[in-house]
Amino acid sequence: MPIHSFLEYISLEKKYSPHTVKAYNDDIRAFQLFCNTNFNSDDIVAVNYAQIRSWIVELVDAGISNRSINRKVSSLRAFYKFLLKSKQITENPLLKHKALKVGKRVQVPFSNSEINEVITNLNDESDFKSLRNRLIVELFYSTGMRRSELVNLKVNDVDFAQQTIKVLGKRNKERFIPLLQSVQDTLKRYLVFRQDFNTENESLFLTEKGKKIYGTLVYRIINSYFSTVSSKVKKSPHVIRHSFATHLLNEGADLNSVKELLGHSSLASTQVYVNSSLKELKKVYNQAHPRSAKNEDV
Repeated sequence: MPIHSFLEYISLEKKYSPHTVKAYNDDIRAFQLFCNTNFNSDDIVAVNYAQIRSWIVELVDAGISNRSINRKVSSLRAFYKFLLKSKQITENPLLKHKALKVGKRVQVPFSNSEINEVITNLNDESDFKSLRNRLIVELFYSTGMRRSELVNLKVNDVDFAQQTIKVLGKRNKERFIPLLQSVQDTLKRYLVFRQDFNTENESLFLTEKGKKIYGTLVYRIINSYFSTVSSKVKKSPHVIRHSFATHLLNEGADLNSVKELLGHSSLASTQVYVNSSLKELKKVYNQAHPRSAKNEDV
Protein backbone atom coordinates (compact mmCIF):
# COMPACT_ATOMS: atom_id res chain seq x y z
CA MET A 1 0.00 0.00 0.00
CA PRO A 2 1.40 3.42 -0.98
CA ILE A 3 0.26 5.04 2.28
CA HIS A 4 1.94 2.37 4.38
CA SER A 5 5.15 2.72 2.38
CA PHE A 6 5.07 6.49 2.81
CA LEU A 7 4.60 6.23 6.56
CA GLU A 8 7.50 3.79 6.79
CA TYR A 9 9.62 6.21 4.77
CA ILE A 10 9.00 9.24 6.99
CA SER A 11 9.32 7.14 10.14
CA LEU A 12 12.43 5.09 9.35
CA GLU A 13 14.32 7.19 6.79
CA LYS A 14 13.24 10.73 7.63
CA LYS A 15 13.04 9.83 11.34
CA TYR A 16 9.91 11.85 12.00
CA SER A 17 8.49 11.54 15.50
CA PRO A 18 5.59 9.11 16.15
CA HIS A 19 3.34 12.14 16.77
CA THR A 20 4.20 13.62 13.35
CA VAL A 21 3.76 10.27 11.59
CA LYS A 22 0.33 9.89 13.18
CA ALA A 23 -0.66 13.40 12.06
CA TYR A 24 0.39 12.64 8.45
CA ASN A 25 -1.52 9.35 8.56
CA ASP A 26 -4.67 11.00 9.93
CA ASP A 27 -4.61 13.72 7.25
CA ILE A 28 -4.05 11.31 4.36
CA ARG A 29 -6.68 8.86 5.62
CA ALA A 30 -9.17 11.74 5.98
CA PHE A 31 -8.63 12.65 2.33
CA GLN A 32 -8.97 9.00 1.34
CA LEU A 33 -12.31 8.81 3.17
CA PHE A 34 -13.43 11.98 1.39
CA CYS A 35 -12.58 10.45 -2.01
CA ASN A 36 -14.40 7.24 -1.12
CA THR A 37 -17.51 9.18 -0.05
CA ASN A 38 -17.58 11.70 -2.88
CA PHE A 39 -15.93 9.90 -5.80
CA ASN A 40 -16.68 6.28 -4.88
CA SER A 41 -12.97 5.42 -4.81
CA ASP A 42 -10.35 5.14 -2.10
CA ASP A 43 -7.49 5.16 -4.61
CA ILE A 44 -5.79 8.46 -3.86
CA VAL A 45 -2.76 7.75 -6.02
CA ALA A 46 -4.52 8.67 -9.25
CA VAL A 47 -6.40 11.76 -8.05
CA ASN A 48 -6.30 15.16 -9.75
CA TYR A 49 -6.09 18.63 -8.27
CA ALA A 50 -9.82 19.26 -8.80
CA GLN A 51 -10.59 16.45 -6.35
CA ILE A 52 -8.13 17.81 -3.79
CA ARG A 53 -9.62 21.26 -4.28
CA SER A 54 -13.08 19.85 -3.52
CA TRP A 55 -11.73 18.48 -0.25
CA ILE A 56 -10.25 21.86 0.63
CA VAL A 57 -13.60 23.55 -0.07
CA GLU A 58 -15.34 21.05 2.20
CA LEU A 59 -12.84 21.79 4.99
CA VAL A 60 -13.39 25.53 4.59
CA ASP A 61 -17.17 25.05 4.70
CA ALA A 62 -16.74 22.99 7.88
CA GLY A 63 -15.13 25.98 9.57
CA ILE A 64 -11.60 24.53 9.72
CA SER A 65 -9.02 27.31 10.01
CA ASN A 66 -6.80 28.11 7.03
CA ARG A 67 -3.77 27.26 9.12
CA SER A 68 -5.10 23.77 9.87
CA ILE A 69 -6.12 23.24 6.24
CA ASN A 70 -2.63 24.20 5.08
CA ARG A 71 -1.16 21.65 7.46
CA LYS A 72 -3.45 18.92 6.12
CA VAL A 73 -2.60 19.80 2.52
CA SER A 74 1.08 19.81 3.50
CA SER A 75 0.69 16.16 4.52
CA LEU A 76 -0.77 15.37 1.11
CA ARG A 77 1.98 17.30 -0.63
CA ALA A 78 4.65 15.25 1.17
CA PHE A 79 2.78 12.05 0.25
CA TYR A 80 2.67 12.92 -3.45
CA LYS A 81 6.30 14.00 -3.44
CA PHE A 82 7.12 10.54 -2.11
CA LEU A 83 5.02 8.90 -4.84
CA LEU A 84 6.79 11.02 -7.45
CA LYS A 85 10.21 10.16 -6.05
CA SER A 86 9.38 6.45 -5.98
CA LYS A 87 8.00 6.74 -9.55
CA GLN A 88 4.49 5.67 -8.59
CA ILE A 89 3.13 8.82 -10.26
CA THR A 90 4.51 11.05 -13.01
CA GLU A 91 3.11 14.38 -11.82
CA ASN A 92 2.38 15.84 -8.41
CA PRO A 93 -1.30 16.97 -8.39
CA LEU A 94 -0.41 19.67 -5.85
CA LEU A 95 2.45 21.11 -7.89
CA LYS A 96 0.72 24.44 -8.55
CA HIS A 97 -1.30 24.65 -5.34
CA LYS A 98 -0.92 27.85 -3.32
CA ALA A 99 -1.43 27.76 0.42
CA LEU A 100 -4.42 29.56 1.89
CA LYS A 101 -3.66 32.94 3.44
CA VAL A 102 -3.28 33.00 7.20
CA GLY A 103 -2.85 35.88 9.59
CA LYS A 104 0.43 36.16 11.45
CA ARG A 105 0.12 34.50 14.82
CA VAL A 106 1.38 36.78 17.56
CA GLN A 107 3.07 34.80 20.30
CA VAL A 108 3.36 36.83 23.49
CA PRO A 109 6.11 35.54 25.79
CA PHE A 110 5.88 35.49 29.57
CA SER A 111 7.63 38.34 31.33
CA ASN A 112 10.56 37.77 33.68
CA SER A 113 8.34 38.71 36.61
CA GLU A 114 5.65 36.18 35.63
CA ILE A 115 8.16 33.35 35.44
CA ASN A 116 9.87 34.38 38.68
CA GLU A 117 6.51 34.55 40.44
CA VAL A 118 5.62 31.01 39.36
CA ILE A 119 8.97 29.68 40.57
CA THR A 120 8.55 31.57 43.86
CA ASN A 121 5.09 30.05 44.28
CA LEU A 122 6.69 26.62 43.86
CA ASN A 123 9.08 27.10 46.77
CA ASP A 124 7.33 24.43 48.83
CA GLU A 125 9.70 21.50 48.32
CA SER A 126 8.29 19.21 50.98
CA ASP A 127 6.89 16.65 48.53
CA PHE A 128 7.76 14.92 45.28
CA LYS A 129 5.03 16.56 43.20
CA SER A 130 5.82 20.19 44.00
CA LEU A 131 9.56 19.67 43.53
CA ARG A 132 9.00 17.87 40.23
CA ASN A 133 6.76 20.66 38.98
CA ARG A 134 9.28 23.31 40.02
CA LEU A 135 12.01 21.46 38.15
CA ILE A 136 9.82 21.24 35.04
CA VAL A 137 9.30 25.02 35.05
CA GLU A 138 12.99 25.71 35.72
CA LEU A 139 14.17 23.34 32.99
CA PHE A 140 11.79 24.76 30.40
CA TYR A 141 12.85 28.31 31.13
CA SER A 142 16.58 27.67 31.54
CA THR A 143 17.00 25.40 28.49
CA GLY A 144 14.21 26.30 26.05
CA MET A 145 13.61 22.62 25.33
CA ARG A 146 10.41 21.35 23.71
CA ARG A 147 7.69 19.56 25.67
CA SER A 148 8.37 16.26 23.86
CA GLU A 149 12.06 16.62 24.63
CA LEU A 150 11.39 17.10 28.34
CA VAL A 151 9.01 14.13 28.46
CA ASN A 152 11.67 11.86 26.92
CA LEU A 153 14.54 12.91 29.19
CA LYS A 154 16.32 10.09 31.00
CA VAL A 155 18.13 10.24 34.33
CA ASN A 156 21.48 9.56 32.69
CA ASP A 157 20.98 12.50 30.31
CA VAL A 158 21.99 14.73 33.22
CA ASP A 159 25.75 15.23 33.55
CA PHE A 160 26.58 17.09 36.77
CA ALA A 161 30.31 16.86 36.06
CA GLN A 162 29.91 18.74 32.78
CA GLN A 163 26.94 20.75 34.08
CA THR A 164 24.90 19.87 30.99
CA ILE A 165 21.80 17.97 29.99
CA LYS A 166 21.51 15.89 26.81
CA VAL A 167 18.37 16.51 24.77
CA LEU A 168 17.11 14.34 21.92
CA GLY A 169 15.46 16.70 19.45
CA LYS A 170 13.76 16.40 16.09
CA ARG A 171 15.19 13.86 13.63
CA ASN A 172 16.85 12.21 16.67
CA LYS A 173 19.44 14.98 16.75
CA GLU A 174 21.25 15.26 20.08
CA ARG A 175 22.30 18.52 21.65
CA PHE A 176 23.84 19.42 24.99
CA ILE A 177 22.49 22.38 26.95
CA PRO A 178 24.28 24.02 29.89
CA LEU A 179 22.57 23.81 33.27
CA LEU A 180 22.41 26.77 35.63
CA GLN A 181 23.67 26.04 39.15
CA SER A 182 20.21 26.75 40.59
CA VAL A 183 18.68 24.16 38.24
CA GLN A 184 21.35 21.62 39.18
CA ASP A 185 20.47 22.16 42.85
CA THR A 186 16.77 21.54 42.16
CA LEU A 187 17.68 18.47 40.08
CA LYS A 188 19.73 16.96 42.89
CA ARG A 189 16.91 17.45 45.41
CA TYR A 190 14.38 16.02 42.97
CA LEU A 191 16.50 12.91 42.32
CA VAL A 192 16.52 12.20 46.06
CA PHE A 193 12.70 12.16 46.06
CA ARG A 194 12.67 10.13 42.86
CA GLN A 195 14.69 7.33 44.49
CA ASP A 196 11.73 6.55 46.73
CA PHE A 197 9.93 4.98 43.78
CA ASN A 198 12.53 2.20 43.56
CA THR A 199 11.76 1.79 39.87
CA GLU A 200 13.80 0.61 36.89
CA ASN A 201 12.12 3.26 34.76
CA GLU A 202 14.91 5.39 33.26
CA SER A 203 12.70 8.42 32.60
CA LEU A 204 13.77 11.53 34.48
CA PHE A 205 10.24 12.76 35.12
CA LEU A 206 7.71 10.42 36.66
CA THR A 207 4.07 10.63 37.61
CA GLU A 208 3.07 10.19 41.25
CA LYS A 209 2.52 6.51 40.40
CA GLY A 210 6.10 6.08 39.23
CA LYS A 211 5.27 5.96 35.52
CA LYS A 212 6.88 8.03 32.77
CA ILE A 213 5.34 11.50 32.62
CA TYR A 214 3.25 12.33 29.54
CA GLY A 215 2.75 15.42 27.38
CA THR A 216 -0.78 16.36 28.42
CA LEU A 217 0.15 16.26 32.12
CA VAL A 218 3.13 18.54 31.46
CA TYR A 219 0.84 20.95 29.60
CA ARG A 220 -1.67 20.95 32.48
CA ILE A 221 1.10 21.64 35.00
CA ILE A 222 2.37 24.67 33.07
CA ASN A 223 -1.11 25.97 32.29
CA SER A 224 -2.21 25.62 35.91
CA TYR A 225 0.71 27.50 37.45
CA PHE A 226 0.89 30.28 34.87
CA SER A 227 -2.88 30.84 34.97
CA THR A 228 -2.40 32.19 38.49
CA VAL A 229 0.08 34.89 37.43
CA SER A 230 -0.65 35.68 33.78
CA SER A 231 -3.66 36.89 31.81
CA LYS A 232 -2.16 35.83 28.47
CA VAL A 233 -4.47 33.75 26.31
CA LYS A 234 -1.98 30.94 25.76
CA LYS A 235 -0.09 29.45 28.68
CA SER A 236 1.88 26.44 27.50
CA PRO A 237 5.37 24.91 27.48
CA HIS A 238 5.91 26.43 24.03
CA VAL A 239 5.28 29.92 25.41
CA ILE A 240 8.06 29.31 27.96
CA ARG A 241 10.30 28.20 25.09
CA HIS A 242 9.38 31.42 23.32
CA SER A 243 10.14 33.37 26.50
CA PHE A 244 13.52 31.67 26.86
CA ALA A 245 14.57 32.72 23.35
CA THR A 246 13.12 36.22 23.59
CA HIS A 247 14.72 36.98 26.96
CA LEU A 248 18.13 35.74 25.77
CA LEU A 249 17.93 37.96 22.69
CA ASN A 250 16.81 40.90 24.80
CA GLU A 251 19.95 40.48 26.88
CA GLY A 252 22.16 40.52 23.77
CA ALA A 253 22.57 36.80 23.05
CA ASP A 254 23.81 35.92 19.57
CA LEU A 255 21.09 34.60 17.22
CA ASN A 256 23.24 31.62 16.21
CA SER A 257 23.76 30.66 19.84
CA VAL A 258 20.02 30.79 20.53
CA LYS A 259 19.46 28.67 17.39
CA GLU A 260 21.79 25.97 18.73
CA LEU A 261 20.20 26.01 22.18
CA LEU A 262 16.71 25.64 20.69
CA GLY A 263 17.79 22.83 18.37
CA HIS A 264 16.64 24.61 15.21
CA SER A 265 18.02 23.35 11.91
CA SER A 266 18.04 26.82 10.37
CA LEU A 267 18.13 30.45 11.44
CA ALA A 268 14.76 31.01 9.76
CA SER A 269 13.07 29.08 12.57
CA THR A 270 14.82 31.16 15.23
CA GLN A 271 14.17 34.46 13.44
CA VAL A 272 10.54 34.50 14.62
CA TYR A 273 11.72 35.26 18.16
CA VAL A 274 13.57 38.36 17.00
CA ASN A 275 10.29 40.23 16.57
CA SER A 276 9.58 40.07 20.31
CA SER A 277 13.14 41.10 21.03
CA LEU A 278 12.83 44.09 18.70
CA LYS A 279 9.62 45.19 20.40
CA GLU A 280 11.42 45.26 23.73
CA LEU A 281 14.37 47.05 22.15
CA LYS A 282 12.06 49.71 20.67
CA LYS A 283 10.39 50.17 24.04
CA VAL A 284 13.73 50.74 25.78
CA TYR A 285 14.91 52.97 22.95
CA ASN A 286 11.83 55.18 23.04
CA GLN A 287 12.04 55.51 26.81
CA ALA A 288 15.75 56.27 26.91
CA HIS A 289 16.69 58.17 23.76
CA PRO A 290 17.03 61.95 24.34
CA ARG A 291 15.22 62.72 21.09
CA SER A 292 12.21 60.50 21.80
CA ALA A 293 8.84 62.20 22.21
CA LYS A 294 8.75 61.17 25.85
CA ASN A 295 11.95 63.06 26.64
CA GLU A 296 11.43 66.16 24.55
CA ASP A 297 10.71 69.41 26.37
CA VAL A 298 7.09 70.44 26.20
